[in-house]
Amino acid sequence: MKNIFEDYGYSKFDVENRIIDCWNNIFDKANPNHFYFDAGDGMGYIEDTGNDDVRTEGMSYGMMMAVQMNRKDIFDKIWKWVKTYMYLDSGPNAGYFCWSNQPDGKKNADGPAPDGEEYFALTLFFAAKRWGNGDGIFNYTEQARSILRTAIHGESKMWFEENHHIRFVPNCPFTDPSYHLPHFYEIFAECADKCDSSYWKAAAKASRQYIAKACHPETGLAAEYADDDGKPLPPKSHGTFFSDAYRVAANIAVDSLWFGQTKELSEIAGKIIKFFDGKEMYELKDYMVDGRPLKKNARHPVALIATIAQAAAAVEPGNRACAERAVRRFWETPMRTGRRRYYDNCLYFFAVLALSGKYVKY
Repeated sequence: MKNIFEDYGYSKFDVENRIIDCWNNIFDKANPNHFYFDAGDGMGYIEDTGNDDVRTEGMSYGMMMAVQMNRKDIFDKIWKWVKTYMYLDSGPNAGYFCWSNQPDGKKNADGPAPDGEEYFALTLFFAAKRWGNGDGIFNYTEQARSILRTAIHGESKMWFEENHHIRFVPNCPFTDPSYHLPHFYEIFAECADKCDSSYWKAAAKASRQYIAKACHPETGLAAEYADDDGKPLPPKSHGTFFSDAYRVAANIAVDSLWFGQTKELSEIAGKIIKFFDGKEMYELKDYMVDGRPLKKNARHPVALIATIAQAAAAVEPGNRACAERAVRRFWETPMRTGRRRYYDNCLYFFAVLALSGKYVKY
């Protein structure tokens, strides 16, 4: 895959060191900023340090990082923790995973957040391709297929049946634009139950179309939560450009890297980069999707800088100059320290992997 950092003059040695530093910052217990923890009995977990809990979002992110870095030991530890403490084995959400647990394993909820299930399924398929299947919970392929089977055929469906749009939570009437991962669905079409292949192909097409509708025509910004037509929910109901929404740019980038550019989505990536061009970290705010700044500063400014830079992987040649500035701003931005570091540093690491050509489709 293309190494965008090297295209902009960064040495292969420096890029490799940045990747290693990112991994150590998250997973090395000797690093004061780490937020991966071993938990005994062959388990481990990623802590959301901003909320003092363990989320399917972070656990699935940790599994993606582990499979990309060829760390089966860490991958299996996280997956065993997920299956031991997060799995829901009864009720309408049986077959899914509790979206939030305490670090000791106690559940904080009785339902899932679908972005976790999406990432679990994809990382399990990747693990099967990279390392092969084992037994029981380490039969990665069957575990992934089971998740997706439940998601579209179970009692509490995660996707709108009529248009293949993912829901914010099962049976919910609205969605989260950053949950739309067409590049994942392309792989699901290849690896999930054969009878569902056409469903996932349709979902990939529908989600690319949805992202184009959900992003503002001038700024490229999407809301955290939006209705099924792409219209942002009211501002007080997360209908603004806030933390979840940063991931839309990153998702467009990875879709482009794995399956080629889509004109409408490449244009959105360019609009996002242009909107933030020249803005320093201290200037970053929460925004209405039309670009009007709100009073609060961005809660996760490092994550925002990372995802803007990652969008450089999807832009058309005419946006190269501002894309390069976005990448250089990101390169010069260190990983976050302090209580809120979890979300920022997860998205930071994914951006480094994508821009270095190391975010691989297996």
